[in-house]
Amino acid sequence: MVVGSGGREHALAWKIKKDNPTAELFAIPGNGGISEIAKCIPLFAEKPEQIVDIAIQNNIGFTVVGPEVYLTAGITDEFTKKNLKIFGPSKKGAMLESSKLFAKEFMKRNKIPTADFEVVDNYNDGVGVLEKRAFPCVVKYDGLAAGKGVLVADNFNEAVDFLQKIYSDKIFGDTNNKVIIEDCLQGQEMSYLIFTDTMCFIPMAPAKDYKRIFDNNKGPNTGGMGCYSPPFFFSDKLESRIQQEIVFPTLSGLAKENIDYRGALYFGLMLTRQGPYLLEYNVRFGDPETQVILPRLESNLLDIMEATAEQSLKKCSAEWSNKKSLAVILASSGYPGEYKTGKEITNIEKTKTSDVVIFHSGTKKEDGKILTAGGRVLAVAATGDNFEEIRQKVYRAVDIINFEGKYYRKDIGLESFI
Repeated sequence: MVVGSGGREHALAWKIKKDNPTAELFAIPGNGGISEIAKCIPLFAEKPEQIVDIAIQNNIGFTVVGPEVYLTAGITDEFTKKNLKIFGPSKKGAMLESSKLFAKEFMKRNKIPTADFEVVDNYNDGVGVLEKRAFPCVVKYDGLAAGKGVLVADNFNEAVDFLQKIYSDKIFGDTNNKVIIEDCLQGQEMSYLIFTDTMCFIPMAPAKDYKRIFDNNKGPNTGGMGCYSPPFFFSDKLESRIQQEIVFPTLSGLAKENIDYRGALYFGLMLTRQGPYLLEYNVRFGDPETQVILPRLESNLLDIMEATAEQSLKKCSAEWSNKKSLAVILASSGYPGEYKTGKEITNIEKTKTSDVVIFHSGTKKEDGKILTAGGRVLAVAATGDNFEEIRQKVYRAVDIINFEGKYYRKDIGLESFI
């Protein structure tokens, strides 16, 4: 059973079904694309107990959790109590993402390179800190915010406006009032993910994500507008530094602090002139990173995830294709702000080839039609031998797919071959 409704969950379901064609696959709640390969149960709830009941009722042998909200709510702990197998960290482990402050203090305790930071818990103190800061700087809401809780502020007014939205407009609610203000690191950003059972790890293929809404990395942050793998600047030497300076200290810190972590662990990195710095942890597969990483995985994904959950990962290995992969997100006009849903999506079937895969994110199936149901709607992904060829495949498919208000970036992966 795959828990979640986004493009990441469609990619997970797609890979599981591809590797295990006879497996009976369920999804909660799933989406329009997942419904074509799995039985979708329309439960829109974050209460782990309800999902535990469904797992028992349907005799689910293994569960994979996509979104962080379920992990933060303690779904793994509840499944473990019932001796049900599940892939994803404990509630305590999920704090690496659910609290940016916890993550930053964890990095500091374990001597993991990260940007210097200060913490405030009210508007006036935040303004006071900003008055003494050089710009650009980064303002982060402490809790979960669906990828929209971080602002890279170019000037004082932008930063103060974000504080106003957090403290006065309460755009993220009023249960958490902590904000982190930190130095803005300069360099190349990239995503590095691993499978880990705390005791050991298997690296995944690296990826480069595009978080800003507009071309040339302009505009507000989103959940991700496109991705490619591997980054053109990635090397064995760089990977060795990432593992030695960030991955190993992280796993050592988890062990020292008795945090049971069995799942995917995502390192959001900034590659500076001084070396790799850790921006953030995510406690699950990335989105849209998953849509470009899994098409390159030649090993059986389910075998690796089961070994992770059973803490027998040291017996496993992962084989990765030498092919390259790239994905472009088709979004609803207005995203990451307000947008309309319920628009019919046409021509998806005309894009499918052996190299192009369409992963559904914000979609639903209704009366035989696929409709938009979210900000990020589809990921158009392709694999190939070089990025120029792959970009042509992807953007050809992007042009064919239609829905009212379709928006996408036109520069995904462009840097990889210029």
